[in-house]
Amino acid sequence: MSRRRRTLPVIVALVLATVAAPSAAADPAPEQEQWRGYWVDAFNEGIYTPAQVEELVGDALEVNANALIVQVARRYDCFCNGADYPRTDAAIAPAPYDPLDEVIEQAHAAGLEVHAWVNFGTLWNSATPPRSPDHVFNTNGPSATGPDRWLNKRVDGTERVGNNSFLDPANPAARDYVVGAIQSIVREYDVDGINLDYIRYPDHNSTTTHSDWGYSETSIARFQAATGRTDIPAPSDAQFTEWRREQITSIVRRIYLGIFEVDPTVRLSNDGITYGFGPQSVGGWEQTRTYAEVLQDWRAWLDEGIIDTVVAMNYKREWMPDQAQMFAEWNEVLADWQGDRQTVSGPALYLNEVDDSVQQVRDLLTPTAAGNTVAGWSGYSYANASLTAAAGTPAVKDAERAALAAALTTGPDAPFADDAAVPSMPWKEDPTTGNVAGALRLRTGAALDGVTVTLEPVAGGGETRTQVSDGSGWFGFVDVPPGVYLARYELPDRVTGAPLSVVRVRAGELAGTRTPPFIALP
Repeated sequence: MSRRRRTLPVIVALVLATVAAPSAAADPAPEQEQWRGYWVDAFNEGIYTPAQVEELVGDALEVNANALIVQVARRYDCFCNGADYPRTDAAIAPAPYDPLDEVIEQAHAAGLEVHAWVNFGTLWNSATPPRSPDHVFNTNGPSATGPDRWLNKRVDGTERVGNNSFLDPANPAARDYVVGAIQSIVREYDVDGINLDYIRYPDHNSTTTHSDWGYSETSIARFQAATGRTDIPAPSDAQFTEWRREQITSIVRRIYLGIFEVDPTVRLSNDGITYGFGPQSVGGWEQTRTYAEVLQDWRAWLDEGIIDTVVAMNYKREWMPDQAQMFAEWNEVLADWQGDRQTVSGPALYLNEVDDSVQQVRDLLTPTAAGNTVAGWSGYSYANASLTAAAGTPAVKDAERAALAAALTTGPDAPFADDAAVPSMPWKEDPTTGNVAGALRLRTGAALDGVTVTLEPVAGGGETRTQVSDGSGWFGFVDVPPGVYLARYELPDRVTGAPLSVVRVRAGELAGTRTPPFIALP
């Protein structure tokens, strides 16, 4: 693995440069910060061999990119050898070749960041099961029962749409597995970030106003336990909808702090949904398909600070007026809703010809009426850099990619003519807040699900905040001002134990609650 190999050489180089620099020399002009990159999907070639990786890195440099979002965990298989996910069945070069390791080695040598793209909601998509007996489709898919069955279910009983099956985001064991697998990538590989895709409920709904998914036995049982209800809620049920939306938000929170626990410097991004028109045209954020249909509240994630960067899948055809309006509307809210975090607009290269893609870059970099701009651009995707490329031969694809690079980097008004650095994350590089996490369990090891946890300041400048423990008993708070806090637990009936604990929060650290196990009374 290539975990953190480049740290020492960078430090040595900086020291030597400082010693060698003349004392009277002027400081160089600061490099602008602007995210520029490709999504590199693993359903197409690009990382299957070392030679492909070399070509990928060269093409990224041609477009003056600084980051690659590389699909590593596609359908709970891994284009790597060292993570908890099993190695992919795709036709990559034989082991010991490790695609992620190779990308990191070559990209970092060229000055490019590598963000490991991990699919969350998509479990498997073939009529043929994966070869690995350890793949979760084999261990926790159609052959499993009860809580061991991790499949999401639609209200009509559907668990597979064609060959596609989906993960139930409300299943506690499934959530535990995902967090551990992502931590294994961060632990074993020198990635600069994790990029979450399909971090939402599935498509294939009967309407755009609510989700038809979330009807597994485990999901319904947890919802009923949390609410005291005994009925099977309708897909449009407001309480059920909010509960499902919180399942997505809470797993993002847990992944964020799980990554922080391993390496606080690693960036967490997600592929944000921008279906249809923006909030401006549909009556507000709550009326968008993002929030209402697929239950992905990335605006709240930015506000809470549980995501570092939303990389929005702003896939619109510039040459169609309605879609050009959609593109502009989403760019506006992406720029204006960043708060203390960042957003990147990701156009669909495969839906546009090169000239239109260049126009979309110019549009997304234009400040809003409030004077804000997104943090940069991510093109989807490296495999197909234009509408022509999408239907073309490999030679055509290469030519279109070269044409896009030339259009973006050459000429007097080329948007990417000058180099740029990936935007810094001051909240991680120079933190002024800390984080809190804990887990509530019985002495038997059983998790306490749905317990309200209140974090109250005793000394310091924080405010009282509340969260609810998940199906594994886990809870967490992000961006907590330093100080001393009491964590109070609203324990269920007939559960006894200390109902509070003292937490000391320090900037840049993850504080645990040191909660002793609770006892269930007979």
